[in-house]
Amino acid sequence: MHEEQTVELKVEMVGIHEKRLRKCLSKLKGIEKVEVDGNSQKVVVTGYAHRNKILKAIRRGGLKADFWSAQNELLNAYASASYANFGFNNFNFS
Repeated sequence: MHEEQTVELKVEMVGIHEKRLRKCLSKLKGIEKVEVDGNSQKVVVTGYAHRNKILKAIRRGGLKADFWSAQNELLNAYASASYANFGFNNFNFS
């Protein structure tokens, strides 16, 4: 039996396909918790299932997935900073 671990993955379009993702993972034994961040396309899976089995199950469900990397973290930070600098005009409707 594996010890409990946390596996971070990047799953494209996970915000739209969260239901499909959860269905894929529900078939695996040993999954304790699944956290989904649709904005960054990050999925965090906690449990006893092996990380390769988790990745395979998601891909078998037709979703494009890879293990989360430091590069994803940098891209995410860059995108967040870009959006933060983008100004919005405030309109008052009276």
